[in-house]
Formats: sequence, structure tokens, C-alpha cells
Amino acid sequence: MSRTLPFTLDNPSLLHEASLLDGNWVQARSGLRFDVEDPGTGKVFASCPNNAVADVDAYVQSAQRSFLTYRQTNPRERAKKLLQWHSLISRSKNDIAKLVVYETGKPMAEAVGEVDYALGFAWWFAGEAERIRGSIAQPSISDRRTFVIKQPIGVCVALVPWNFPVAMIIRKTAAALAAGCTIVIKPSPETPFSVLALADLALRAGFPAGVMNVLTTDNINTPAVSEALCKHALVRKVTFTGSTGVGQLIARHCSEGLKKVTLELGGNCPFIIFDDGDLDQALAALMILKWRTAGQACTHANRVYVQKGVYDKFLGMIVETTKRLKVGHGASPDTTMGALTTSRGLEKLDRHVADAVAKGGKVVLGGRRLENMGGNFFQPTIISDMSADMLTTQEEIFGPLLGLYRFDTEEEAVRMANDTSMGLASYFFTKDVSRTWRLLENLEAGMIGMNTGNSSAAESPFGGIKASGYGKEAGKDVAIEEYLIAKTGTLTVGPVSSKL
Repeated sequence: MSRTLPFTLDNPSLLHEASLLDGNWVQARSGLRFDVEDPGTGKVFASCPNNAVADVDAYVQSAQRSFLTYRQTNPRERAKKLLQWHSLISRSKNDIAKLVVYETGKPMAEAVGEVDYALGFAWWFAGEAERIRGSIAQPSISDRRTFVIKQPIGVCVALVPWNFPVAMIIRKTAAALAAGCTIVIKPSPETPFSVLALADLALRAGFPAGVMNVLTTDNINTPAVSEALCKHALVRKVTFTGSTGVGQLIARHCSEGLKKVTLELGGNCPFIIFDDGDLDQALAALMILKWRTAGQACTHANRVYVQKGVYDKFLGMIVETTKRLKVGHGASPDTTMGALTTSRGLEKLDRHVADAVAKGGKVVLGGRRLENMGGNFFQPTIISDMSADMLTTQEEIFGPLLGLYRFDTEEEAVRMANDTSMGLASYFFTKDVSRTWRLLENLEAGMIGMNTGNSSAAESPFGGIKASGYGKEAGKDVAIEEYLIAKTGTLTVGPVSSKL
């Protein structure tokens, strides 16, 4: 904890090498800690408490005690606190972004962009807090009235990934706090410090102690701690973002107590370019949807289908534009693509490239690790002549590998795009209005990008279908409903006069 940091913060008090319990910065009961590495150098820069199952109950009990009072806070007061949180995060944007750079490896510009994107959720749910509505109706029996009231569900648990730690936390937590819930957050072992900084600012914004607790743990303890949180008797809601395999496990854990669950899981997202599509528009979208965060996002383009008439032309365009990327440490001002967050990502890319080449794919750019750079770096890689039997077709890549597939007809493109167990997002580019409507209806995904790669905003529901999960985050009404219960009350008002 006395280690010299490789960076400086304008507000050094935002860096916490401790967990947050009931408003206090604490250590694990065991006293054990785990190290956090900078993906751009492979060097440890800080450490956090390595909490275990024995620590879980205290965090949930604290959240439950706080819930009993926080749920009585009126919606306008909750909204004011969220707006104050928004303001404090805005003022600390560069410090939070710097923590994200050293935790995830992404370039500073991307980290700042993530904070800006995340702030939209704090602002949005501040407004939603005052728009929670019940209803009143006259049922088929004349002398009765039926009321429905909405109330916060209770203690929530957020299990979050490392690729967008700030955005995931604010999207989940702002909805919970707007609804009147309290929340226990277990950040990814790779990215605890940005989450802890957000929690610090929530305290400063006026949220009471225990409304937001943060429990840190390493990769070894994560499965057991997550299971204990899911199965705790006082937890009523779990929200998880991560892989489909782990999401299925989370759902099984939560089934024991019939906990409400929101799952935002893996994506195997198709990106379709038709002969009549605007190639410059498609190129600009794909450059973001493939190389941002070094390809480590569930909504990124995983399979790029290009119609045969423009296949060769678009291949040349994407290769030439990708060559301009500057791979380097996220703190370097000229870096446009940073390191992968974990070395596991490098191993997966090695497998995918080898598999594609063995099955007829042609590496036209990149294809190898950048081992002389000291961190988790991989070349931006483009492979042509992809086919359905390759790993890259069947699995989420989660790295800077772009594979191009050729297709002939719209029907073929839709069939190939839907040939996956996942259904998070799909993207297409065409100038044919009739085709646009057909694709919107026929593509099997929870979010459809129509001549755009931008499918996420605070104002629109975020979530997938099939094995990409269930439940929605963000958007009007639906997201905050994930944190509410509905109670029905029936009242007899007495006999109704026949003269009325």
C-alpha cells in the first residue's frame, strides 16, 4: 500500500485500496490482499482486500439496515442525490478515466468517453426516480376498486465486468438507487479502483452509509463470493453482466431463493454490409465496433458479412484504415488502441487465429502478439475468407480480430447472422427501405443497428434475447421496473347506486 503509483490524480483521495462497508473503508477479515496489474506494462500498481465468503454477510446486513430507511426517502430527494453524484463524477472525470486506463488498458480518450457515456445513466435515472407510477382501476365488480403500487424490491447485488467498469456500475446502480433500493457491488478483480472511486463520490453526494457497499475480491475467490451474494436470504435482486456460461450459473444460484435477475450476457454480433450500403458509413461504424477497447465488448462486431459485389472493395478499405491504428499504452496521447485487459485474451486470440488459418482463412493484417511491448498487446488482425465452421463464427472473440465473410443474398445473410445461440445486437447497412424493415423484424437480436453502430444510450432499453440474457437496462420504464415490486390492493367502496 506504500507502493509508488505510475500516475498522479488531481484528487488522490479518490484512490482507495480498501473495500467500502457501511460508509467505512475496511479490509478483509483475513487481512489478505490481491494485486492489480496495469495491462499496458504487466506491472502491479496497487492492491485491494481479498474478501472471502466469510465477509459477505456483513455487507448484505449493512445494505438491509440501510434499505429500511432509504426506501422511505421520497423520489425527489433520491433524484437530487443522483444529480449531485452526476455532478461530482463530472468534476472528477479525468481522475476516474485515468484509473480506468491503468485498470483496463484502454486509451485515455476511450476512458474519458466511457465516463461521459456513463454519466448519461446517472442523469437519466435521476429523472426516472420521480416517474415511478402505480395505477387505479374499477374492475368488473362495480363496488370494488383495484390499486397497484410500486415499491423498491430490496437489497440488490451487482456483479460487473472489467471492460466498462464505470458504465456498468452507474447503469446498474443509478437505476437501483432511483427505485429506492440499496446495493452491494462486487467489481471485477481487474478493475476495483474506478468502482471504489464512484462509491466514494456517492458518499460525498449524500447517499447514506450502507446504501452502496463495495466488496472486492480476487479471481480465485470470485466464484464463491458471488455465489454467497446470490444465495443470501436478504438479497432480492441480482444484476450481472458477463459471459453466457457464468450467467447461467448465476441464474441457477438465484433460483434457490427466487431472486429477481437481470442478465446481460455474451454477444456474437453480426455486422452486415449490402452492395447498396454506404461503405464509408459502414467503415466508420466498424472501426469503433471492432477496435474500441481492443475489441473487448459484448456488443462489438463479431462476424462481418459483406455482400459479394463490394466484398473486395470493403476489404481494402478496412485494411488501409486499420493500418493507421497506433497500438500502445493507454496513457500515451498518440495511442488509439490499447492493451487487452487480461493475458487470457491473448491466449484466446492465438487459438482463434490458428483455427481460422487451418480452415482456409487468410490473414491479411496482423495475426500475432506484440511481445516486445511488455503488456497484453495483440496486433489489430483482419482475416478474410471466413467460414461457418471456424471458432470465430461460433464463439465471442473479445479481442482485436476482425473476420470477413462473403454472402450472396439477403436470405443467406439473415440465415448466417441468426445461426448462433446468442442474440444481443445485430448491425446492417443498406439504402433499401423495405429491406430495413425486413431485417429489423427478421434478425434475432435484442438491439438492431440500422445504418449505425451506436445501439446504446441511457434513453433506450439495453439487453439481448436467446443466450444473450434477459431483462433490460436503461430506457423508459423497463429498466427501473427491474428494481421494483408491484402490490395489488383491492378496496370495497360499498354498494353503487343504480341511479348513478
